[in-house]
Amino acid sequence: MQSSLKIAVFGTGLAWRPHCDSLAELAGQICVAWIVGRDIGRANAQAALFADARATTSIEEVLADPSVGAALVLTPPNTHLEIVERLAARGIHVLLEKPLDIDIARARAVVDVCRAHGVTLGVVFQHRMRPAARHLKQLLADGALGTLTHALVDVRWWRPQSYYDAPGRGTRARDGGGVLLTQAIHTLDLFLDLVGPVDEVAALCTTSAAHRMECEDVVCGTLRMRNGTLASLIATTTAFPGFAERIELGGTLASATLSAGELRVQWMDGREERCGEPSATGAGAQPMAFGHAPHRALLADFVEAIRERRAPAADGTAGLAVHRLIEALIESSATRNFVPIDCSEACA
Repeated sequence: MQSSLKIAVFGTGLAWRPHCDSLAELAGQICVAWIVGRDIGRANAQAALFADARATTSIEEVLADPSVGAALVLTPPNTHLEIVERLAARGIHVLLEKPLDIDIARARAVVDVCRAHGVTLGVVFQHRMRPAARHLKQLLADGALGTLTHALVDVRWWRPQSYYDAPGRGTRARDGGGVLLTQAIHTLDLFLDLVGPVDEVAALCTTSAAHRMECEDVVCGTLRMRNGTLASLIATTTAFPGFAERIELGGTLASATLSAGELRVQWMDGREERCGEPSATGAGAQPMAFGHAPHRALLADFVEAIRERRAPAADGTAGLAVHRLIEALIESSATRNFVPIDCSEACA
């Protein structure tokens, strides 16, 4: 039997709960060795949930432990590059909460440092692991929908002002952006995984009357995909009470609607197929109100990827691709121009 992978978890904040539940269920594959946080009391409380975990506020203690093989980094986006640089230099594999960092330059640096040190980099894009999403991807690979003609990406979520009153939330300095980089990034990543690269975008972004915040909370856009498909995008955190994110695909043989964890496919010959089931998404005032099964699947895949020396289900390339798309949407709004997307770096 293979020994379990010893990991250090960085961050004890909002993103902790689904990962905690997943790590507990994967105890035979993953051993939590360290919990690292700014608040030692909170770190101690979380370390107490795992038999072999120790709590610390210092990355130095983790780097000095030769048994640590990987790290789960759940800290704010503006801290990612510096943490990953230290871990990668020690040969520690990294599973990183989205986004890679606050801007594309720092995001590239995260990917580059992991490549330079030969460590595996995974990104927490757990939507890819939902059974309905995986089934839709296979249908597309098989050509079951025919040639795609149009698509819709719909992320109409709700966040109260109290959410943005938390220090740094919705700012460029800490988060790097608003609804696109913090909420819609998951659905945009899944859309890219399903439909492929984007050639150009046109978009309008704004901060609405619903929130006092620095960055955007409403985005409307149009995307031209590499395969010729035209897609519409709506992303917002102003849609009370919050609705399940949705991807709709229209093809010459069938239409498919992926709404959170449920897929419905309607073929022109009269057949209909359903896969998955409705699930909570964290679309409303409680951001973490969703199940952890996709997180567990992503963590298990990350461990297998390290052992099999392959790319994980969502890697640094995926992180760069969706970050570049988001950057282009913001640029288009600022310049009132169509913005072409060169995905050569992300696709390398």
